[in-house]
Amino acid sequence: MTAGFEIVERAPTVEEYQMLRREVGWPEVETAVVGRGLAASLYSVCLLHDGEVVGCGRVVGDGGIYLYIQDIIVLPAYQRQGWGRRIMEAMMAYVASKAGRNTFVGLNAAEGVAPFYYRYGFAERPPGRPGMFRIWSGQESAEQTECLKAVEKPVETG
Repeated sequence: MTAGFEIVERAPTVEEYQMLRREVGWPEVETAVVGRGLAASLYSVCLLHDGEVVGCGRVVGDGGIYLYIQDIIVLPAYQRQGWGRRIMEAMMAYVASKAGRNTFVGLNAAEGVAPFYYRYGFAERPPGRPGMFRIWSGQESAEQTECLKAVEKPVETG
């Protein structure tokens, strides 16, 4: 590894994670939510330069059936130097140690970086199998909440 750089198996602190997100232009997430999320990660690494966090990567999921690679972040000053590849190699080694036959391994790529993930066997979802997501705003209306409750009610059979 290049002098002054190391990849360590640990989660970033909340402050480190928020800084990384901010520096790459991602929106900030509530501090308490970040703390819970980082603590629930299955596996994490940080890229350090002279002891300071300049990148990270995480695996989240249920540990067997579904594994998701999240937050592959490298500060802009360190991008295009192979550090994202090293972080992904750590993520894929972890996945290989936990995944079984037909384990779903997913990720969401930032715009313009999908080709980076192709080398690890990832593919875009086919047209007949759209991926879906939702970003929780924290300001969901009472109507939306009632709708969710209705969906959760057991279906009566007659």
